[in-house]
Amino acid sequence: MFGLGTQELVVILLIAFLIFGGKKLPEIGAGLGKALSSFKRGLREAEEEVQKPMAEATASKPVEHSSEGAAQKTV
Repeated sequence: MFGLGTQELVVILLIAFLIFGGKKLPEIGAGLGKALSSFKRGLREAEEEVQKPMAEATASKPVEHSSEGAAQKTV
């Protein structure tokens, strides 16, 4: 997980506990979890919006098998 070991995570949690206190820590964790899931959802939706027009363009565009390209390359 992000290259952090158990000892580093324990130190970070202890510092967070000292700064925010025991009552605020669960609220901060819940808010962070909601923000992260919202970010992932938005990223997924943006990716779908980008891929959808690309899929429609390739599906509606007929594939041309023309010999013009091959003739131009050999000339």
